[in-house]
Amino acid sequence: MANRIVSVNPHVYAPDTTTTIMRDVIIALCPAVIASVLFFGARALLVECVCVAVAVLCEWGFEKLTHRPNTIGDLSAVVTGLLLALNLPVTIPLWQAAFGALVAIVMVKQLFGGIGLNFANPAITARIVMLVAFGANMTHWVPAAFSDATSSATPLAVIAGINGINAGANTAADLPSLLQMFLGARGGSMGETSCLALLIGGIYLLCRKVISWHTPVAFIGTVVVLTAILGQQPLYQMMAGGLFLGAIFMATDYTTSPPTPAGKLIFGVGCGLLTVCIRVWGNYPEGVSFSILLMNILNPYISNWTRTKPFGGVTA
Repeated sequence: MANRIVSVNPHVYAPDTTTTIMRDVIIALCPAVIASVLFFGARALLVECVCVAVAVLCEWGFEKLTHRPNTIGDLSAVVTGLLLALNLPVTIPLWQAAFGALVAIVMVKQLFGGIGLNFANPAITARIVMLVAFGANMTHWVPAAFSDATSSATPLAVIAGINGINAGANTAADLPSLLQMFLGARGGSMGETSCLALLIGGIYLLCRKVISWHTPVAFIGTVVVLTAILGQQPLYQMMAGGLFLGAIFMATDYTTSPPTPAGKLIFGVGCGLLTVCIRVWGNYPEGVSFSILLMNILNPYISNWTRTKPFGGVTA
């Protein structure tokens, strides 16, 4: 009788590793990085380099101090630093960008045990901390190159002013065209302005099967539908702010989002609903970061509600 080997699951082997997945995310972010330099100049690249360098250094230093295995080779710190940088205005002081990278890696990631154990997306959480700590610098926008805007206000701020929220001197004439919005010739954080660049990166991740369509489509679709119902210029709401960046690259984080298709859809709809509520009725014109963080907190419950039952198993 032939010898048979019995082992515990998983029994399916996949060649993907953390390093290969993170490498694909970095590749997918390259169009947004190129667009940030094109529209905001060489300083955008400087901010991105500072965030990535500090993130990697903090991960290496913390693991060295705590005698943990070194994980900088998995490239997750590079992704965190790059995502944080793309969520920042190009005018951010470099020391504040470095502080944000430290918060993301040490406070949000490493203090909770490292990759796979953090309860919230490190880049999103660090951005919110910076928004609270350095509010003036985090909302200091400059017009992008190739833009004919007469104001440095972001499209969401202009829309809020038109609708009587945070009203100011901006009018509908200050809104860029839809083509400018799609290409990226508008004010905003460095990596959020070019929907084209972000879509290219998202399509790459879908083709590589790094992400699925469920969360991005549910997130963006919910924002479009609800803002259309509320008469809030859905096309501008879709392309303005950090919706594409958040939906494609941060709401899809493996650790802080549900693993099942149903869970991903619920997660995306929740993010979209919260984003619209904050944008339409809140004092702050943008809500993507806050919505993702709040849904990160609910992720364990959504994952539990939507987890699949093993074949032949019974409900616990």
